[in-house]
Amino acid sequence: MPLIGLYDSVGARIQEGLSVTTAIGKIFFENSISSGVIPQISAIMGPCIGVASYSPALTDFIIMVQGSSQMFITGPPVIKEVLGEDVTMEELGGAKVHSEVSGVADLIAKDDDECLALIRRLLSFVPSNWQASPARVTTSDNPERLVPALEKIVPSDMRKAYNVAQVVKALVDEGEFLELKAKFARNLLIGLGRLDGYPVGFVANQPMFLAGSLDVDASDKASRFIRFCDAFDIPIITLMDVPGFFPGKQQEEKGIIRHGAKLLYAYAEATVPKITLVLRKGYGGAKQAMCTREMGADQLLVWPNVELAVMGGGGAVNVLYRRDIEQSAEPEKTRQEKLEEYNKRFSGPFEALAKQFAHAVVDPRESRKRLIQALTMLREKKEERPKRRHGVMPV
Repeated sequence: MPLIGLYDSVGARIQEGLSVTTAIGKIFFENSISSGVIPQISAIMGPCIGVASYSPALTDFIIMVQGSSQMFITGPPVIKEVLGEDVTMEELGGAKVHSEVSGVADLIAKDDDECLALIRRLLSFVPSNWQASPARVTTSDNPERLVPALEKIVPSDMRKAYNVAQVVKALVDEGEFLELKAKFARNLLIGLGRLDGYPVGFVANQPMFLAGSLDVDASDKASRFIRFCDAFDIPIITLMDVPGFFPGKQQEEKGIIRHGAKLLYAYAEATVPKITLVLRKGYGGAKQAMCTREMGADQLLVWPNVELAVMGGGGAVNVLYRRDIEQSAEPEKTRQEKLEEYNKRFSGPFEALAKQFAHAVVDPRESRKRLIQALTMLREKKEERPKRRHGVMPV
């Protein structure tokens, strides 16, 4: 059965010495071996200090309450003594810090009542254990419903931003979508919704932030969520609109190669039904990291005006035809001609279909209907993997 933790603890009692650390170690062990067996949800409903914060950290979801809950390893008095810094409990480990900066918290509640309501809502999406299937909910939302609003929500101009959360809400049953880690790594959206009554997990690029590119935090955020969905038989819907991995010295120093590899690994490892819908674009290795057919997507669907290539037209033309442009009597004219040639080849679904990168082109208005059809077809999916102790995931 699912395990719910309600936490309000100042940590270990120092005077108990080894006895308390032994007891705490047993809790950590049970959290760990229960991972992927039963859903575990932690509600932080007061201070959660030192070793008391590690049991929640080992669970699947953490909910914090604004103003009354904090999580940290070392408290303000010790920090003052060791580092000479003055910091409040809220500044150190409040809901804002863990929902926006560290990514520790998945959901934030305004008070205890809302916190308990969020626990019940989360439980409605998940099964009791790994051998059970998530419960189907009766819905009045027609599985054949068309979604004409999608054509207005998503601009055809690749450079214009839009809120992908609106796309998800237009697709799911009755617009109900539970977004997780909403203010952390905002360039990628994750969360739970339903299609034809069945729970599904969504992973989607968010063009409103960093143009929807993938960075270190987004890779971590998505890969853990994908593994949770895979553990509890929740199909994964990926909405791709990605310009690439976010470039720069800072990201390389943080280990974007290692963290991006987590996302590749998580998708490849998952054996639940995986459906990818390309909304506008997919460039380079980031395209693979958003679950292409080669990475295990059971169905890869594209909208009519997609652009799928190694990189965007502007950058590609500068690399491929640099010499031609430099030697031209009219460099800008030559550049525009080469850009038009490049776009003609890679814009639209024809290259993707001809090379079997994608399974089908979908009218945006029929996206909900086609996703439900694909999920129905994949409901009894079974996928065997080589026998082993376990893989070695990049961490």
